[in-house]
Amino acid sequence: MTRVARQDFQKLLEFRVALREFQRWSEDQAEAAGLTHVQHQLLVAVKGHPGNELPAVGDLAGYLLLRPHSTVELIDRAEAAGLVERVPDASDGRVVRVRLTKDGDRIVRRLTRAHLGRLHELAAALDALVTRHGTQTASTAPD
Repeated sequence: MTRVARQDFQKLLEFRVALREFQRWSEDQAEAAGLTHVQHQLLVAVKGHPGNELPAVGDLAGYLLLRPHSTVELIDRAEAAGLVERVPDASDGRVVRVRLTKDGDRIVRRLTRAHLGRLHELAAALDALVTRHGTQTASTAPD
């Protein structure tokens, strides 16, 4: 069995704190922009969807780790807020796709600029954490 050293717990704690601080900051940024944090995540999922087609509801549910019916409710609220709109799929009438409105696009672009800067800071902090704690594995570390 692999032994877990005190240093491993310290590394994990620092990582989790840094991640939670980023998450909390992100939630505050979304709120300041007039969004809930899940609406912000939805906008990022729509904007970040790869490929040439707009994301389908199922794609968004997968990105957000939500059940499809919960995703539909989120889309309903975002649509009512003027952030997204539904678009029928051109080749399959059963599929509903989602695109950003001009307001939704403007908001997610503004938030993303701020988030990219903060992500660079988080990456640098995590790099320093790994460097400070070294690359010693748990199985060779003392308790």
